[in-house]
Amino acid sequence: MPEWLGQRRITYESDLDPGFAREIAALPGGDKLVGCIQCGTCSGTCPVSPYMDYTPRRLVAMTRAGYKYEVLRSFTIWLCSSCYACTVECPKQIKITDFMYALKRRAIAEKVYPKRFPVAIMAREFFKMVEKHGRNREGGLAVRLFLRTNPLKLFYHGGFALRLWLRGRVGLVPDAIKRTGELKTILHALNHDDAPAAGRRGAA
Repeated sequence: MPEWLGQRRITYESDLDPGFAREIAALPGGDKLVGCIQCGTCSGTCPVSPYMDYTPRRLVAMTRAGYKYEVLRSFTIWLCSSCYACTVECPKQIKITDFMYALKRRAIAEKVYPKRFPVAIMAREFFKMVEKHGRNREGGLAVRLFLRTNPLKLFYHGGFALRLWLRGRVGLVPDAIKRTGELKTILHALNHDDAPAAGRRGAA
């Protein structure tokens, strides 16, 4: 049974956050949120909407209504494949994909993303790895992902990883770009609301 089915609850008007929509609208990707006409084109064109707990159309409506708790804890923002089909087809030219990214950053900043959900963890660990080495290292990213989601998978995939190493496809020592300190300076100079917050120091 999907995990989100156990999270449904009754929401009262007193639980809503009327300022949530304004906060998201002020972020990159949320500036045209108020112009949504709820036509459902985004949900109809989304290739992964059948697997979401809330469709993109519904998520926009919930954001405008102030359902902060449900929106930031939803699986929808992490299941978005960034194909931009919704953005291309939207009759009001709302950048829904960017809106999803804005919600991801907010969820990470407030530490309310679904725990042990692979997509959220991978986004965070990917940023941390690029921040440290200047590039992604697939093997290291997989190890970090398994350690935080299901450590037993390390044993399941251990044989495959060994074969890749014997064939020289993966290394034990991570590659790094030159002057990684300059990259960290650039990343940390970015605004916390506009940059991927997944790898910032102090993030969970």
